[in-house]
Amino acid sequence: MTGAGFWSGKKVLVTGGGGFIGSYVVENLVKKRAVPSADVIVPRSSSCDLRRFDNCQRAVEGCQVVIHLAAVTGGISFSRNYPASQYYDSTLMDLHLVEAARQAGVQKLVAIGNVFAYAAQAPMPLKETSLFDGLPTDAHRGVGWLKRNLALVADLYNRQHQFAMAVVYSANAYGPGDSLDPVHSHVVPATIMKCFRDEDLVVWGDGSPTRDFLFVEDVAEGLLLAAEKLPGGTAVNIGSGAEISIRELVNLITRSAGFRRKCVFDASKSGGDARRCVDTGKAKQLMGFQPRVTIEEGMRKTVDWYREQLVAQAT
Repeated sequence: MTGAGFWSGKKVLVTGGGGFIGSYVVENLVKKRAVPSADVIVPRSSSCDLRRFDNCQRAVEGCQVVIHLAAVTGGISFSRNYPASQYYDSTLMDLHLVEAARQAGVQKLVAIGNVFAYAAQAPMPLKETSLFDGLPTDAHRGVGWLKRNLALVADLYNRQHQFAMAVVYSANAYGPGDSLDPVHSHVVPATIMKCFRDEDLVVWGDGSPTRDFLFVEDVAEGLLLAAEKLPGGTAVNIGSGAEISIRELVNLITRSAGFRRKCVFDASKSGGDARRCVDTGKAKQLMGFQPRVTIEEGMRKTVDWYREQLVAQAT
């Protein structure tokens, strides 16, 4: 059973449901899938530390579906500075939650990964068959391994326990509601905030690397389609299906923000991998995933939201 019928009568746990992607998952469940808000459980880290197994046991009690988004996240500087603690804390959450869900008889668990799980040398566009080939890039070694491990956990739990866990590897999510904290923000929010706050816009690298950006509403839809349609032990990529260079991205952001000052690409600083994009053929075949929001439309919505937040902060 898929669509609204899949969710009928189910209690759903969304870890990280108060975060960027999680808030869109919760909204989708309530507004599009008609899951009563009382049946969508969103644990808060202040009262439910998922690094502890007993907390995970309490969180999954009575739930039929788990959407697992909780993790220690941040931008590239955060991943470089705290790779061990990022790996340790997030892996504890992953392992404890999956085991607690299995013991509680959860029917489906979907976890989110990202493209840092793939090796820097992996052929582009990234296909699921190359997920375990090579090492994750140095700059994202901790988060890369912990997200790659999710696919291994899903496979092992399916083999031994027939536990229905699937993993969705998303391209770079962006949209309204992302972090305003420079320490934890990624390239899109960081660039937008520089447009509104800095005299000049300085971008690391020469702008030539290409990336795949997926609007957050599409990410949320992909996660819920995975819960409805993917069998246990499956890993799929979701993305926009198109690449955009960092230079093109910055130009799109500056136009949307009305930025008229100097923009400098600092080629002396690393701009990251030359290409990073995903093949979405498997997701389309297995669960009918198709992104709906273009990057032009999504970026306009995102820039407008950040403008509103920064104006509110200043008043």
